[in-house]
Amino acid sequence: MNWMPFKIGQPKKQIVSKTVERDFEREHEKLQKLEDQTKKLHKDMKKSTEADLAMSKAAVKISADLLSNPLCEQDQAFLDSMTALDTAMKRMDAFNQEKVNQIQKTVIDPLKKYSSVFPSLNMAVKRREQALQDYKRLQSKVEKYEEKEKTGPAIVKLCQAKDELRPVKEDFEAKNKQLLDEMPKFYQSRIDYFQPSFEALIRAQVVYFTEMYNIFSQLTDQIDEAGLTDEQRQKETEAKLNELRSLSIVADD
Repeated sequence: MNWMPFKIGQPKKQIVSKTVERDFEREHEKLQKLEDQTKKLHKDMKKSTEADLAMSKAAVKISADLLSNPLCEQDQAFLDSMTALDTAMKRMDAFNQEKVNQIQKTVIDPLKKYSSVFPSLNMAVKRREQALQDYKRLQSKVEKYEEKEKTGPAIVKLCQAKDELRPVKEDFEAKNKQLLDEMPKFYQSRIDYFQPSFEALIRAQVVYFTEMYNIFSQLTDQIDEAGLTDEQRQKETEAKLNELRSLSIVADD
């Protein structure tokens, strides 16, 4: 086991206050969570729209299969019902496609664009960290020469180390200040950025479900001529099933 009694390149002087470091870590953590949440929301929205499209396409396929059922050739009432169902499913699919297209443009695409900003932000954080490590290394170097005996060569090296430290310190302080100023602004901007998208999502859903209500209300009027309740239909279906079970070819052995 290797044991190091001290960290190489770590200055004795605290070059960044605990308050500043704590503020930086807090703001950076908030942006990391925001990045994760944005990516997850983008992924979930894509899954949702894909599932919506799959559902309406499946409904159209089912209605088409029912319409091609041989029974439609023998029973005009059944043919009329299946034709009405097929028309309703195609209308539903068309409105669903329109809704998905709207959500793609107003929600999914903006989420993707927002996510594309984070790599640049993460790179700025990495450059700040690299500048901090350079700053610590050179500060430690200055401290080392300050502790040496004040001979001519040692003083020369100390002056050189300080000259080397100065621009590195300024570079870190500039990067640190910029991030501390801009990270909270970026985090706060999410509200103004996403609010129009979420409002558009709500409007798209309201329009879609309003149309669905109209479509299925019309379909109900077309096929529900008998005006039976669900309970009555269930009993009717059970009675028909019992008739089928009474046939000898389906009787139990």
